[in-house]
Amino acid sequence: MCIFLFFCSSTLWANQFEQLLARIKDKRVALVVNHTAIIDNRHVVDTLLCKGINVVKIMAPEHGFRGEADPGEAISDSKDEQTGLPIISLYGKNKKPSAEHIKDVDVVVFFIQDVGARFYTYISTMHYVMETCAETGKTFVVYDRPNPCDHIDGPIRDEKHKSFVGVDPIPLLHGCTVGELAQMINGERWLADGKQCKLTVIKADGWKHRQPYHIEVRPSPNLPNDHAIALYPSLCPFEGTPVSVGRGTPTPFELLQYDATGYLRTSFDEPMGFTLKYVIEAYKTFEKAGIKDKFFNRNLFFDLLMGTSAVRQHIIDGWDEEAIRDEWADDLERYKQMRKKYILYDNYDNQ
Repeated sequence: MCIFLFFCSSTLWANQFEQLLARIKDKRVALVVNHTAIIDNRHVVDTLLCKGINVVKIMAPEHGFRGEADPGEAISDSKDEQTGLPIISLYGKNKKPSAEHIKDVDVVVFFIQDVGARFYTYISTMHYVMETCAETGKTFVVYDRPNPCDHIDGPIRDEKHKSFVGVDPIPLLHGCTVGELAQMINGERWLADGKQCKLTVIKADGWKHRQPYHIEVRPSPNLPNDHAIALYPSLCPFEGTPVSVGRGTPTPFELLQYDATGYLRTSFDEPMGFTLKYVIEAYKTFEKAGIKDKFFNRNLFFDLLMGTSAVRQHIIDGWDEEAIRDEWADDLERYKQMRKKYILYDNYDNQ
């Protein structure tokens, strides 16, 4: 387990919230938020309404506005019982808001805690909201948060494997806050037709890259603690296999299980970033049991999560992790150089 020096949000974010208020005062506001949008133990929607901000509507990502929906569960448009505000689902039939959805707003605010992995779909939602803002001339504001998995690692997503779990051509661990990533999406012209939106990033006060960060509210139902969040990048690829990562158990993303082989592992070293060793070990277990053809099933969803088919093929061919990593090393170095243009925070360890 890592030793955490926690970043305390309640005091250091006071100035950040005042900056947000100044940006949206006297504006018609749409909020892209979920249950992680908390200021001093209160949802930001309630706080902004009490401050007299004209919040017009809510747009909700995967898991819904209150964060209670299961992964992959389609969410319908609805109304928030507490505020009466309309909720536009961005994880149902429409993953991108329409021009109609934001015609009655001046500014769209993204206020969601990310975990730093390409396949964590909150950043995919951010991309598509930015796209609609670019197409309609609306201002997009990111209320930035630290990245709890602040590493740069894994393969770059190739164009063939573009999907909602990999919208942009970034590594599996992108090493950005959502604000930095928004700047990258805009600056590299990854939005449709190379458009750019009017973008403002409100920085998180006091945080630096590689400074450990504890998320006070679980970012989604199956990431209940820091240990699960740290393991998530390395275990999520199992979603493209028959191996269970423990969804629905008390310890999701902290165990692996597959009944047919008896494969069960409940104790994991916490990786510093991303590792393929758990996937490689599991594949070898299936191979020894004579059922290796059952491992990469689910219509090659593993490839979408990895952003490439090469990793799967190399594992089948018996490559070790070091050899597989060598394959993406040059691309990763190019990404690191490009990333420097969009970084908003210094490094905590001065490296």
